[in-house]
Amino acid sequence: TALRRIKLMELLFVFILGAVLGSFLNVMILRIPRDESVSFPASHCMRCNTPLRVWHNIPILSWLFLRGKCAFCGAKISKQYPIIEAISGVIFVLSAMKLGLTFHALGIAVTFDLLLVLSMIDYHYKMVPDSINLSALTVAMFSATTLGEVGYNITNALLFAGGFTLLRFYLSYAIKKEAMGEADIMIAATIGALLGIKLGLVAIFVGALLALPALLLTQDGSEESKQLPFIPFLAMGCWIVLMFDTYVSAYLAGLYG
Repeated sequence: TALRRIKLMELLFVFILGAVLGSFLNVMILRIPRDESVSFPASHCMRCNTPLRVWHNIPILSWLFLRGKCAFCGAKISKQYPIIEAISGVIFVLSAMKLGLTFHALGIAVTFDLLLVLSMIDYHYKMVPDSINLSALTVAMFSATTLGEVGYNITNALLFAGGFTLLRFYLSYAIKKEAMGEADIMIAATIGALLGIKLGLVAIFVGALLALPALLLTQDGSEESKQLPFIPFLAMGCWIVLMFDTYVSAYLAGLYG
């Protein structure tokens, strides 16, 4: 299996690579909703604006060594920073364990990192930047080892985008209001590119199941409670199905033949 061919030191390197990218994901989550550059200015304390030193930017470890506080003014640093870095590292490791040290695994990991950014922005700001959404879709479509697989991914993405666009029109007409946003259609296309038609539909179903308890627990009659971000649940559903695709495919084969 792919896991047996990967040594422990290689997995450690993969985790570090993912955590380093996770540090940049935090920048994207913070700056893109504010329409700020992700490159300039350099990383700095949000309270005192002092530029951070190199050793202040070591993923996960810097937050632990600094005890979650700015080295200059003592302001608290959100736990989100090490959490996102750790999640990104885990995404990279599990992708490598599933698919080996391949370009395909890298593309899958980067796609889910971008979905992680979208999930956090959707959760905090109730917005979905097209730049990140389109980037995730593009990386997903080209996450393959052959041109044939790229064509297959693009075809599935287009089928999902077209199918969900049609569903959006029908639902909007039936309920007399906007039933689905354009961002959801792009997420569906990304899922289709990653998983194909059958597994993609299962992923969306799993995402809906995950969202249902959260939706029931957060409903208090207010308008804000009705705006539950759906992208985090779609991303989780997609990840679960991807990790257990063999079992899901076997179950579908047994169910439908």
